[in-house]
Amino acid sequence: MQARGVHLQYTFEPEGQRGAAVQNPLFDLLSAVHEHGSIQRAATATGASYRHVWGALKHWQTVLGEPLVSWSQGHPARLTPFAERLLWAESHARARLTPHIEALRADLERVLTEALDGSQQVLTVYASHDLALPALRETARDAERLHIDLRFAGSIDALRALAEGRCAVAGFHVPPLTEGAALFAASLKPLLKPGRHKLIGCTRRTQGLVVPAGNPQALRGLADVAGQGARYAQRQAGSATRLLTTHLLAQAGIDAGRLAVARTEDSHTAVAAAVAGGLADTGIAIEAAARAYGLDFVPLAEDDYFLVCLAEALELQAVQALRRALHDPAWQAAVQALPGYSLAQAGEVLSLTGALPWWTFRKAK
Repeated sequence: MQARGVHLQYTFEPEGQRGAAVQNPLFDLLSAVHEHGSIQRAATATGASYRHVWGALKHWQTVLGEPLVSWSQGHPARLTPFAERLLWAESHARARLTPHIEALRADLERVLTEALDGSQQVLTVYASHDLALPALRETARDAERLHIDLRFAGSIDALRALAEGRCAVAGFHVPPLTEGAALFAASLKPLLKPGRHKLIGCTRRTQGLVVPAGNPQALRGLADVAGQGARYAQRQAGSATRLLTTHLLAQAGIDAGRLAVARTEDSHTAVAAAVAGGLADTGIAIEAAARAYGLDFVPLAEDDYFLVCLAEALELQAVQALRRALHDPAWQAAVQALPGYSLAQAGEVLSLTGALPWWTFRKAK
């Protein structure tokens, strides 16, 4: 097939988007046919005529030089294997690009915000990938006139951005303090200093193995993953989920080299997309990502998600607005609707102490 160029566009609409949503008429059409099982039902679902949908499919077949639908006498039209592969590849690409698309969208929203109203506050946040934060950004915008310039990065990279002054607030996650203390201390403690930094409570999330529906390999833990040679989608270096994986392997006495690593992904949704598409048999991610792709989930651990800033930054109006957004009932309801999520001292300021084995958190006075 001859290569085809890709052109990107964006528009301004009354309502915003979340995640990796990037509209394209071809993939909107293929998704409708795939979901509804025929051109006629896809046309009804999209509010278009059969003739319009059929004409659009013929147009895209000409552009791509490959058939997109097939049919036989007495049977409805179906997507061809090529169209199915194309639809899946685009979906997986969007899942992998979620953090980058979110960052691009935040930049464009910031440009529009500053042009329309230069008085609106802007707060740059580097944060480990999380599904509750885009909803927090919406709440802050609507309720507090605060634009959160949200940039996803691994936990360690986010804390490093804070240390280097590239953001005012960072987001990271750690397991309960009794679990994996030494491992997380070695990576995170150099970037978090008692007295200098203050934590802001956010959420608690469940992480575990993402597996296909029905869990066909009966995976119950990393011992099964290693023992069966299951293809594993790991998180990128610098992410706290990668640290959690290392901790769980050590806890089970499993050498990391025994994992059959098939690919490296940089977000929870990308891990889930890889499993959903058959590119991996399993990987560790949050439960909400697994459920979003219709996958099963084997819980392994909980972690606490914190926001962190310099102590003096608590006096900034933008940080105070952020804390109010964390207390907002609309955002808290959105969190509680996410599978595997709960609130954990949301909006409360917590102090670090240097107590061994690494630090403990206590509510600031």
